[in-house]
Amino acid sequence: MSEETWHGIPRNEILWHPTIDYKKCVSCGKCVEYCPRDVFESEEKEGKKKSVVKNPNSCVVFCTGCDGICPADAITHPSKKNTQETIKTLRKTYDLQDEKRVRIGEHRK
Repeated sequence: MSEETWHGIPRNEILWHPTIDYKKCVSCGKCVEYCPRDVFESEEKEGKKKSVVKNPNSCVVFCTGCDGICPADAITHPSKKNTQETIKTLRKTYDLQDEKRVRIGEHRK
């Protein structure tokens, strides 16, 4: 269920997805149950189930809901500030206007 673009930017260029710290993970599967975008999947390895990030580009940019649902605090996302800076750079690369400017410009027409 991966999105091709996010506001005109190829989604695979925005590095926003969860990371699981397996030293903390208790393999409860709450992240798999929680995420409606199927970012996570449960895999069985060596007789044990563990959650894995199977569809990273399906993660909604700036969503961090799974971080809070994890009882072991094993899920993290990249820095929002760094991601915002990356998006600003990509907007320039793809010659996309800032959303706020577009909205203001549309109201003045």
